[in-house]
Amino acid sequence: MNSPVAHAPQVEVVVSGCSASDAGSLFAELCRLFSSDRRAEDVPHETAGSRPTMWTGTFDMSSAPGAPERLEPPASLSGPVKAELQGEPRAVERLRRALDAMYVVHQLGVVAGDQEVDVELRLESRGMA
Repeated sequence: MNSPVAHAPQVEVVVSGCSASDAGSLFAELCRLFSSDRRAEDVPHETAGSRPTMWTGTFDMSSAPGAPERLEPPASLSGPVKAELQGEPRAVERLRRALDAMYVVHQLGVVAGDQEVDVELRLESRGMA
């Protein structure tokens, strides 16, 4: 008997326009909620040179979000962070709602295809906006 394999909707998150510390804080918060190819304690590193640095992580939206381990707000970002979310539309929306609960989120753009959506966001700590 052939049974369909359940598709685990994943969202790729690309973070740029910020410090390695801010990227690490954002990824740590998402890792508290969703399974990922990253660990919460993974520390992004700056790269030398004139090219912009981007950090990526993939998050699995197929399971229920984890319970926050603490009741404190997320670590403050030192400035705005650009985040690009790419994946299946419902999965991207689910991750977007999680970000909305933690940060002030400004949508900068969206590109929608048949099976995938790409959303560009600017995230700010509450109180910065």
